Amino acid sequence: MSPTKIRPLGNSPTAHSFMEDPLINKTLKKALTSSMAVLAVAVQAVGITAPSANAASQTIQVYVSADTNIQDLWVKTLAPAFQLAYPGYKVNVTFDLHGTHDAQETAKITAAAVLHKNPGVDLIDGGFVTTLGAAGLLYHPNAGLLPNIKNVNRAVLTAGLGGIPYRGSSVLLAYNSKNVTTPPATLDDLLTWIKSHPGKFTYNAPSGGGSGYSFVQTVIDKYLTTADRTTLVQTAAPSLESKWAQGLETLRQLNKYTYGQNGTYPANNAETLTDLATGLVDVGTVWSDQFASALKAGTMPANIKVAQISNPSLTGGASYLGIPNSSTNKVGARLLANWVLSPAAQNLIVSGTLNGFPVIPLSMLDPQATAAFAGVDIQNLRAGYQSANANDLKSAWASSVPGK
Repeated sequence: MSPTKIRPLGNSPTAHSFMEDPLINKTLKKALTSSMAVLAVAVQAVGITAPSANAASQTIQVYVSADTNIQDLWVKTLAPAFQLAYPGYKVNVTFDLHGTHDAQETAKITAAAVLHKNPGVDLIDGGFVTTLGAAGLLYHPNAGLLPNIKNVNRAVLTAGLGGIPYRGSSVLLAYNSKNVTTPPATLDDLLTWIKSHPGKFTYNAPSGGGSGYSFVQTVIDKYLTTADRTTLVQTAAPSLESKWAQGLETLRQLNKYTYGQNGTYPANNAETLTDLATGLVDVGTVWSDQFASALKAGTMPANIKVAQISNPSLTGGASYLGIPNSSTNKVGARLLANWVLSPAAQNLIVSGTLNGFPVIPLSMLDPQATAAFAGVDIQNLRAGYQSANANDLKSAWASSVPGK
């Protein structure tokens, strides 16, 4: 079995082919073609070069833009298991913590399409996959080429805009059951509870992890129409960002009630979990998978429970894989993506250290592994914003809320 290798950012392999279906999002195309100087800088920065004579490759280049638990999923679990099942293939993983370089990677893939080059990545796991799909930059697999996709919920598949759903998760409300006998059931209940229990609630900075981001978006969504929420989930919508003001003000007013009571927040998901585990707070927002992993590892006390809230609920949903149109190893990418949707791989996602939600029916999986999802609705999960909107919201929170 070939070892899994992690390539540092910026060391993308040589690119060498043009996309098969060059349907480029008008906004991205205009931005890239309006200035040849901008394109030249992008090409020089990402190292896109001319096509290679040897297009076929048994190495699959995977780009992962997420938290460290998803890095571990690929490096320690999925890649080794795939290589064991398909010993003729090797998986190279490039990891980008918290999507710091999502904008650069999107620009690289778009520039590669405009310049008829390969971006140097075959399979992407990141929040910007749906952005690429909306721009027409993803290869759209079907059941003929990706047989296991037939087991995926059609609505979840359609929402991916060409992305391939492969796991799910949700942000939940964690609470200390010794001190909180009845957790808040709605967002309004939660906001009332926070103000009634100063210093006992926390959420992390949204730029540091999705559990804190989810709370921020959920408060913002409280003041938006259903139509506006849908638009922000589906497409970049800077014109709607002015409607975030009321939600941001609500968040700013919570500064004196959250842990620390001075507008300071945990840096990331892990710090929120630590604050709950050590008793610094009684309530906080957490990822379902990270919470389950902490319980399994014994780092989270058994008295810390989780619940879902409503009106609106905290966000969750599927995470998507994307195959760039211009990848020269779509055969390998399809093989890996199809395997990830198999019961064997889905069991690894569910029962391994990630404890993720599956995207295929529970009836196809190990009953002991899926028992962990008792009481949690894994089919109806509220989606987060499209990545450009999400990044803008993170910036808006950073400038409007902490320390204000």
